[in-house]
Amino acid sequence: MAESSDVSPFERLGGEAVLRPLIAAFVDRCFDDMMIGFHFRGADRERVKRFEYQHAAQYFGADVAYEGRPLTKAHGPHNILGGQFMRRRQILLETARQHGLPEDLLEGWLAHQDSLRGEVTKQVGSGCQD
Repeated sequence: MAESSDVSPFERLGGEAVLRPLIAAFVDRCFDDMMIGFHFRGADRERVKRFEYQHAAQYFGADVAYEGRPLTKAHGPHNILGGQFMRRRQILLETARQHGLPEDLLEGWLAHQDSLRGEVTKQVGSGCQD
């Protein structure tokens, strides 16, 4: 049996068997969400699932290539607001927890998502009043 230090985060979360359905549920929720779903009008749901899976799997250490466009090119034309970015993040958080993703892996993944914010939206804050 491999020692825990030999196990990649991808293997630790359960590999493709866990990540694929998590991503599918996440993308479905984004497409169907009343706050951000309009951004996905005209998008191919299965294509988005494929690229989201590739992006996540690569982050977690799988030998998977991301074949999508650079995030700035993919998201730039959509004028995504800070609050919409945060809504997507919340959907990811809830979906990942529902699929049993270990909290330490989830925290790292969310931090990684947060680090990509500038490639998705130019709005620094949420755009919402506290």
